[in-house]
Amino acid sequence: MTWSKRLFDLFFAALLVVILGPVLLGLLLWLLLKEGRPIFYVAERMKGVDKPFSLWKLRTMTVVDTDSGVSGGDKSARITRTGAWLRSKRLDEFPQLWNILKGDLSFVGPRPPLRQYVEQNPELYAQVLKSRPGVTGLASITYHKHEAALLSRCRTREETDAVYSRVCVPAKARLDLIYQKHQCMCYDFDLVFQTIGNLFRRNRG
Repeated sequence: MTWSKRLFDLFFAALLVVILGPVLLGLLLWLLLKEGRPIFYVAERMKGVDKPFSLWKLRTMTVVDTDSGVSGGDKSARITRTGAWLRSKRLDEFPQLWNILKGDLSFVGPRPPLRQYVEQNPELYAQVLKSRPGVTGLASITYHKHEAALLSRCRTREETDAVYSRVCVPAKARLDLIYQKHQCMCYDFDLVFQTIGNLFRRNRG
């Protein structure tokens, strides 16, 4: 990561914490009253082939002891009404500002993968994770709807894992490597604005 990208992340993450801090506190209180504890969902993700970290999000699903793998149709019944609303506006990702300040994430980069997929594809992720993982990125913008449609049709954890491993991992990796090849601050700004634009269009819909 270049010093300019890190300064960009630190400046805007700190600015958003100040501006959106009251909104986040309100969301935490609302989520506590509506859904109870835990408020946060903390899960292991990878920022390198052998570098795990704890990713923070607002909890959007009911808690089960055996939760693992990516979310597909097999988990859709666990998404709470509050969680569905948070996801639709990406408000569940607010706590990732903490990950950005810590240096685990950047605003723009490949989405941080689960350990199991990194262990299945170490050479691929050794290339992809040369870029700091991000909250948004080219693959998130370009492939998210298609991935969600594919996984929503899966009815078991095994089917979800198979589709994600066989189809989604290589497709997103190709896009992440295209981003890596062309990464610059102007490109990062463009992807951030595309993300914001997509969010507003989704909210109007």
